Amino acid sequence: MEKKVLKKRLLKAARRDKYLYLLFFPVFVYYIVFCYLPIPGVVLAFKEFKLGSGIYGGSWIGLDNFKLFFSSVYSYRIIRNTILLSVYTLLFGFPIPILFAVAVTQIRHKNFRRFVQTCSYLPHFISTVVLVGIMKNFFAVDSSGLVNNIIIKLGGTRINFFMDPSWFRTLYVGSGIWQGFGFSSIIYISAIAGIDPSLYESAQVDGITKFKEVWYITLPSIIPTIIILFILQLGRIMSVGFEKVFLMYNPAMYETSDIISTFVYRRGIENSDYSYSTAVGLFNSLINFTLVFGSNALCRRLTNTSLW
Repeated sequence: MEKKVLKKRLLKAARRDKYLYLLFFPVFVYYIVFCYLPIPGVVLAFKEFKLGSGIYGGSWIGLDNFKLFFSSVYSYRIIRNTILLSVYTLLFGFPIPILFAVAVTQIRHKNFRRFVQTCSYLPHFISTVVLVGIMKNFFAVDSSGLVNNIIIKLGGTRINFFMDPSWFRTLYVGSGIWQGFGFSSIIYISAIAGIDPSLYESAQVDGITKFKEVWYITLPSIIPTIIILFILQLGRIMSVGFEKVFLMYNPAMYETSDIISTFVYRRGIENSDYSYSTAVGLFNSLINFTLVFGSNALCRRLTNTSLW
């Protein structure tokens, strides 16, 4: 009887929300095809893969690929670069959308506020290829480079930004913040909009200043949202975007730009060493998995707010 009732409810919900399910279906298929179906392929990390023998056809070599990776002269460099790029992005990029959301919600003129928000969202929709192209034009070492022209006007000398390893992290993190802070602020603006207005009204009656209003009402009210997004961001600390790094770097900049995903690409795709690259990718995924669970448990213990 209970099964019939449950089935009836499910059919009723499917008919009622059929368009929502239709919108969700492509996303569902994407994650199944690209995230779940490849999971059995991790066995390649423990096998000596040979073309024509299939995923399960090679001989078992255990942890040899992992030992080879950690004994490699490149392991420290790519792990260091991956972590530093993620940490700098988290350290400098995570607070900016929060501060921007708070600042935007304080603008009283509605049309001007919408204009500012729209302008901040636009860079998010620029493709990575176009973004890197814009950067290379702006930071070009010849006379077409706006930044170098300004440096010359100020009495400095031209800098070859895209051949100097010391500038890679600054360019990567800075461009990422510029491109993403506006779009990332949407969820914080929504959280601020959901705060009970009576809290602000009571504070204004007591004569509270704007700064104290933000510090004691706005920020504490959106702390759960901040924690959830921080956990998700921390879980991606080893997953630096491949496309942007691949478009920005070159062999002269490997010292600061070579990361796990680019190393996996060169070793797995260009050199066809699929077993070794799978082992490196699996190590990367395990670190992310551990960070998500660890940060979630820590936040749950300290703040009683967590993903699960």
